Amino acid sequence: MTKWTDAEISDQSGRTVLITGANSGLGLQSAKVLAGKGAHVLLACRSRERGERAARSVRGATLVPLDLADLDSVRQAAAHVRELTGDKLDVLMNNAGVMATPKNLTKDGFELQFGTNHLGHAALTWLLMPALRGAGEARVVTLSSLAARGGRVDLDDPNFEHRRYQPGTAYSQAKLANQVFAMELDRRLRATGEDIVSVAAHPGYTATGLGGAMARSYPNRLLSTVINTATRLGEMVFAQKVTTGALPQLYAATAPGVNGGDYIGPGSLGGMRGYPVIVRPQAPALDRRTGSGLWQLTAKLTGVAPDPA
Repeated sequence: MTKWTDAEISDQSGRTVLITGANSGLGLQSAKVLAGKGAHVLLACRSRERGERAARSVRGATLVPLDLADLDSVRQAAAHVRELTGDKLDVLMNNAGVMATPKNLTKDGFELQFGTNHLGHAALTWLLMPALRGAGEARVVTLSSLAARGGRVDLDDPNFEHRRYQPGTAYSQAKLANQVFAMELDRRLRATGEDIVSVAAHPGYTATGLGGAMARSYPNRLLSTVINTATRLGEMVFAQKVTTGALPQLYAATAPGVNGGDYIGPGSLGGMRGYPVIVRPQAPALDRRTGSGLWQLTAKLTGVAPDPA
């Protein structure tokens, strides 16, 4: 793969794309690019105000209210998308996320990062499978992270009810779970002979604004200031721009020759920067027992029927 950029994306007219967390960062950049290529982009956002602001900057975009930390909201959003699209959704980009927050719970009582980043997206994906089937050759792109390296999905205690909570450990688990889910979804789609493609991607080290949101999530003002300052300095020195960081997920969503089970990320500096290339997923994502275990646990926790069964 040679220095692929979004200039190589073909005409997307007639295609519909749903992007979670599309009001800022990687999601908003992806929305702008795909809308510019002719796609009808659905912006799935928790904040209506920020979502409306984003929609004004994306040609022809439609706002879909979605709070991934609330399974009722996930169900409502999925039903809304199916109605909007007439059950024809070409791309689902599971992009939204929270990072390294203080210990907190979703509306349904799950650890916030695991519940938002993984459980909410998994439930949304399952609920939207009829719309993805209706489009034909649809793609599900799930965003992981470099933080998945060295992570572990604790199937016995995913919500840190019995082990000591650490923000970074919880984030690593959640982003590894994204990767494991994407690969398990691919295995099950292949087993049933479906033409939907499930892939994962990561943006390397990109200045997305996620670090600032993390800092603001801490109630201690001094700690919040320290985290925000450190994050901004790191991004200024090492991080790539959002325009480059979004390339892996855009490649995953649009490039010809993408296969189910591919994992796409930047190709330079240990995956921190650069143009998109196909990289090797983390070992747990390739482990069938881990994939099956997370699949079953996710169904049990969310109460959403897995699809494909």
